[in-house]
Amino acid sequence: MSIIKIENIGKVYRLGEVGTGSLQQDLNRWWHKVRGKEDPYLRIGEENDRTARGNTDFVWALRDISLEVEQGDVLGIIGRNGAGKSTLLKLLSRVTEPTTGCISMQGRVASLLEVGTGMHPELTGRENIYLNGAILGMTKREINLKFDEIVEFAGVERYIDTPVKRYSTGMHVRLGFAVAAHLEPEILIVDEVLAVGDADFQKKCLGKMQEVSEADGRTILFVSHNMMAIKNLCSRAIVLNNGGLIFDGTPDVGIDKYFRTEENVLHQEWSEETFQHELLNLMEVILNFSKGQEIPLTTQALTIACRFKVKQPLNMRIVLILRTSTGDIVFEVPSDSYDFIEAAYEVDFCIPPNFLNAITYSVQLNFVTDDGNVIFYITDALRFKPEESRHLNAFYHLVQGVIKPDLNATIVKL
Repeated sequence: MSIIKIENIGKVYRLGEVGTGSLQQDLNRWWHKVRGKEDPYLRIGEENDRTARGNTDFVWALRDISLEVEQGDVLGIIGRNGAGKSTLLKLLSRVTEPTTGCISMQGRVASLLEVGTGMHPELTGRENIYLNGAILGMTKREINLKFDEIVEFAGVERYIDTPVKRYSTGMHVRLGFAVAAHLEPEILIVDEVLAVGDADFQKKCLGKMQEVSEADGRTILFVSHNMMAIKNLCSRAIVLNNGGLIFDGTPDVGIDKYFRTEENVLHQEWSEETFQHELLNLMEVILNFSKGQEIPLTTQALTIACRFKVKQPLNMRIVLILRTSTGDIVFEVPSDSYDFIEAAYEVDFCIPPNFLNAITYSVQLNFVTDDGNVIFYITDALRFKPEESRHLNAFYHLVQGVIKPDLNATIVKL
């Protein structure tokens, strides 16, 4: 039975403006609506490609999305930044309305879209639990039965009677997820916000989502750049690209499709506005190789450079995890522990030549304190596929495997 039905939904935004623009445009829209005609500005809306300069101020964040989700499905939603994942979740959570199309949903919906979602900053953690339960239609008695379980899962017992505006980012996420997962919604919507929590809590959250989907038959919509989480947790995956739905099927095939839509992402930048963290700001992650080339070669030495600003003194190490396109770990390399002060830094990870194969790799970076606490991590910080530079013939073919080390084989006559 379909618990969510999406029919040809689209969402148009006007760039650079709050609202629709001028009074003349509002009147034009109203006059077309009165006559039963289509919004005239939808015709000039462009594809949401953030890397290209457009000709108009109107972009389709989502366009012509049709989808049905069955009860008990765990749906992974994959796509690069700006693909439309968060917009889709906001439409499903009724945060905003679609420009075109319609959505029908059955049952109560709990959403965790960003840090602090559903939390009133002036209320205490205790008051917010009861407020969220009331919004979901639960009685006080029902909430009382779940209260101790929520507090224990979140690990915020000492601060439960403190206003949540005084909570750290991690505490916000802990309490927000605990409330959303334990107050028994039929549909649970979770965005990439879990990446803010530490490694133990992320594992705990994934286990809880698996438990409620299998034992209680609840439907989960899960957005993540962690492909291993998508692969292990989800029964189905969709891939979004530039606001359009380009794949709907099994997680393994969806992950492969996602990586193939944009195989090489050799340089990513973040501004302080787009990447906000209380302890540090990530600025750039770059794959460096020989100048004058557009793509790396398997025979070259490669360097992954990570640049970031530290906001307050920290003792930590940076861990590079290289994965295949299906999420399997190729290797994990930690930097030395370092006492960082308030400044900008670059950490370089060097990969020797003749080591990687001609397949797609994804870079994950973890920022970890000396006591093992993950401050935050970023998956898919880079994506690249080295090309084979040697001539392939009957005696030398494309070697199988996730790596291709240049090892010598010695032949000795006995």
